[in-house]
Amino acid sequence: MSTRNKPEDAASDEKRRLDDALEEGLEETFPGSDPVNVTQPPPSRGDRHVRRNG
Repeated sequence: MSTRNKPEDAASDEKRRLDDALEEGLEETFPGSDPVNVTQPPPSRGDRHVRRNG
């Protein structure tokens, strides 16, 4: 029987998944000048003419 709480397990799994994604991104872009960003930034004003599939 496990003593860990399920919401804590889910949060831990999500953090581990994000950490793994960040580590993979770092490995694939090394050496690089810009830091890796796991999330997509919102479009800037100059991007208004660009259509995005979302």
